[in-house]
Amino acid sequence: MKVEALLLGVGSSGGSPALGCACPTCASTDPKNNRTRASAVLRAGGKTFLIDTGPDLRHQALREQLLHVDAVLYTHPHADHLNGIDDIRSFCWLQKAAIPVFGNEFMLDHIRQRFPYTLFPPNNFWDKPVLTLHPVSDSTFEFAGIAIEPIPLMHGKWPILGYRIGNVAYLTDVSEIPATSIAKLQGLDIVFLDCLRRVPHPTHFSVDQAIAAAKQIGAKQTVMIHMTHELEYHTLSQELPAGMVVGYDGMRLVSEAT
Repeated sequence: MKVEALLLGVGSSGGSPALGCACPTCASTDPKNNRTRASAVLRAGGKTFLIDTGPDLRHQALREQLLHVDAVLYTHPHADHLNGIDDIRSFCWLQKAAIPVFGNEFMLDHIRQRFPYTLFPPNNFWDKPVLTLHPVSDSTFEFAGIAIEPIPLMHGKWPILGYRIGNVAYLTDVSEIPATSIAKLQGLDIVFLDCLRRVPHPTHFSVDQAIAAAKQIGAKQTVMIHMTHELEYHTLSQELPAGMVVGYDGMRLVSEAT
């Protein structure tokens, strides 16, 4: 199955440049160092899946001319991955339809508690998002004939999800990949992988941990995402082993696997 991937953002919760910072990344004029909050789009079988709704979603959608979303796949409920949920209303308005969202119960409970108005019946599809919630576990499910495999991960003490469609997987905000999930990640063409900073962090992979995990997974190409301004694009690019690259906002890749 052909899968097209678009990185809407590869930044961490603060984005890059960071407010008030003049480090090499923040002072850079290279657009590959300008990072909005982490989010992505996967397209397969004529369907468009949005992964997470960060606070930069409107800007990202305008930049990439993203005008249609068939479903949202949520990884976890931190603000930099959820708090752009109001911008889904634009897609509801354009499509005149409710948009299904998928996540584990932990994730969906946060939507119920923090954004209950998104679950109200539609009025005119303009004044608010209109969503339907669909809980998933660790079993593969189908949407419009497309098989989607949730990948259980740990983000500190939080149980979160990555997602695999075809031979492409998206794994953000990872501190541990269970052995059972490593088994689900074999045979990948592309894996997008959390790579926060150089110093170890309690809830994210560091550069060294991301490289080690990438070697375990063994994808044909690993793309580092969710990076702080501590990681300058060109410097990190020169340090990564073969088959590993630094992601950037607007990056597009295609898996042509059958």
